[in-house]
Amino acid sequence: MTKVETHELADIGQRFIALFIDGFILGVIGGALFGSAGTSGGAIGFLVGVFYQWFFLTRNKGQTPGKTLMKIRVIAVNGAPLTDAAAILRYIGYYINSAVLLIGWLWALWDPNHQGWHDKIASTYVVRVES
Repeated sequence: MTKVETHELADIGQRFIALFIDGFILGVIGGALFGSAGTSGGAIGFLVGVFYQWFFLTRNKGQTPGKTLMKIRVIAVNGAPLTDAAAILRYIGYYINSAVLLIGWLWALWDPNHQGWHDKIASTYVVRVES
């Protein structure tokens, strides 16, 4: 298994399950709060996602609820905690990943550091939490 400084990289399965959990949570929040928002719902949902990712990745040791459950976290490539800008860039990268035929997500399957395009854009790694 590849190592980053003294951190072990998270595997793709852990990352996928964490993303699924966070997507479910965001879906419930978005549906409950903005289900009747009409055409502005997409923009509001995007902003909720930005806030969610920013808050948890910068104020909760790089862990969203899904990442916490999967015992993984996001760090900067230099091992430091994420900056506000990096957390927001990483979330915008989610949309870029999806817009290009999901290739940005799949990239992590063959990348030696398990980085998707969102990780490359924000200069981040996803690592296992040390027990």
